[in-house]
Amino acid sequence: MTFHHLESADDPRVADYTQLTDVHLRKLREPAEGMYIAESSRVLRRALAAGHRPRSFFLAEKWVKDLADVFEEYPDVPAYIGSAGLLEDITGFHLHRGAMAAMHRPAPVPLPELLAAARRVAVLEDIVDHTNVGAIFRSAAALGVDAVLVSPRCGDPLYRRSVRVSMGTVFQVPWARLEDWPGDLAMLRDLGFTVAAMELTEDAVSLEELAARNPERLALVLGTEGAGMSEGTLAAVDLAVKIPMRAGVDSLNVAAASAVAFWELRSRD
Repeated sequence: MTFHHLESADDPRVADYTQLTDVHLRKLREPAEGMYIAESSRVLRRALAAGHRPRSFFLAEKWVKDLADVFEEYPDVPAYIGSAGLLEDITGFHLHRGAMAAMHRPAPVPLPELLAAARRVAVLEDIVDHTNVGAIFRSAAALGVDAVLVSPRCGDPLYRRSVRVSMGTVFQVPWARLEDWPGDLAMLRDLGFTVAAMELTEDAVSLEELAARNPERLALVLGTEGAGMSEGTLAAVDLAVKIPMRAGVDSLNVAAASAVAFWELRSRD
């Protein structure tokens, strides 16, 4: 393995790692360039275990020994090493979770293939908070959701904060970005999914009631906090479902609500 020792924050070889704190820039740049950032040694290892290919590694000297096996497996991938201060100048924040890696973004999975054997699907409408996106993926991986679909304006599941909050479980759950919203919900219905929106409406059924029906195939739509589900989406689903609340609380954070719903609505067969 050949290690490249950095001496300047302007080194063009580490352009993948610059301005990582500029969310708007990175959201546009990373998908366009076919890459994403795996932040922390644990997340990096999960990305590699999922079959994702590294473009380069980026770390302080002290982490080299911990990742010796990784460098041995990928001897042709450059590893850039610098002081903690220099790495912070490049990225915009202090690295304290081990190495980072710029990864090749995997090719999208065609929807028919993604949904062929799925029984439980989560659909995210315009959830732009990357912390919530990552937390939902972590719950989906843990609680038996077979696939996640995200609307065109939803946050990027492979943005580094989403990946970090998910603890790398975004690599375990197949996902795809929809193009026609909410029109693509009709496709789910055509495939035999019951499409339910998590929303407080006058005719919403309780989570327990929907769970008792145990639909063969179920797609659960989760909306952004604040504005809630769009009218067009509510018109396109089969029903609305709610979590009964106590003590005057009207709702849960969308990530917390997703975990409750995924568990309660898991396939019973």
